[in-house]
Amino acid sequence: MTRYVKQLACRFHPEAVLIEDYRAGDMICSACGLVVGDRMIDVGSEWRTFSNDSDTKDMSRVGGAANPLFNNDNLETMMSLGTGAGAVDEFGKQKYTAGGSHKMSSTDNTLRNTFDVIRQMAGRISLSNRIIHRACFIFKHSHENKCVRGRSQDVIVAACIYIACRQENAQRTIKEICAISTNASKKDIGRCFTQIIKNLPVSNQPTSVDVINLIPRFCSQLEFREEILIKKTAVHIAERAKEICDIQSRAPDSIAGASIYMACAAIGEQKRMENIQTIVGVTENTIRQIYKIMLPKASQLFPADFQFKCLPANLPSS
Repeated sequence: MTRYVKQLACRFHPEAVLIEDYRAGDMICSACGLVVGDRMIDVGSEWRTFSNDSDTKDMSRVGGAANPLFNNDNLETMMSLGTGAGAVDEFGKQKYTAGGSHKMSSTDNTLRNTFDVIRQMAGRISLSNRIIHRACFIFKHSHENKCVRGRSQDVIVAACIYIACRQENAQRTIKEICAISTNASKKDIGRCFTQIIKNLPVSNQPTSVDVINLIPRFCSQLEFREEILIKKTAVHIAERAKEICDIQSRAPDSIAGASIYMACAAIGEQKRMENIQTIVGVTENTIRQIYKIMLPKASQLFPADFQFKCLPANLPSS
């Protein structure tokens, strides 16, 4: 279209500027008024719209963007129920009952309802839209492969959110996901998680939970005075402990709790074990067990330039 417009010119005034009459669809010579081209197609918008005006009526006829989460690509027309006098019979009932929800297939209806639950559950811990979309795609893939049949909706949604967090490197512990669910236990989420990842492509397999990704978030929630120093020290302690201490089989959140507790003691910031275990979501006894395993090699766990306010030999015994 652009190439065709550039070739138009008045035969009497080839250098004259052409004026476009949008209403008539004509191209007019500005020098003599000759109609050079007619029936031109207006490629501009049909109406002027102001997106900031919430009270104005949306005059767009093209509908919303295609949603890849649904099978029908949103190409169908949703007819709303009538509100005028001609839409009801003499008894006051709707003549045309095929509203938008009745036109949707059962598969899309299931997807739509579950996507709403995913958004609601993810909003409780303020997860990003990227994680929410990832969880929706995981559920759609699992629903189409029928690998989660027999599981409750809360368990499936919790497992999808847990996988999405790990894929997007915004890792959450399974206990945190269990806390935002209504009727899903840790054991049920774990079993559903195993079923889903077996059917995921190799490229979409979630990464394992790394303690390094958990410690910064736990430290931020504990609100330390020396948060940056404690965060850096606890990460170094956790990495070294996995190398020289027998804690490889321990859960990452338990190692994070013990590392944070040791870093606090060495820096001299008083933080009770009760506060740490509440944020980490691990029992106090579990954190103490890992701390006791790490304590004999405490002098080897800290950075070389670390300035102790409490020497390794004087660290709490439990």
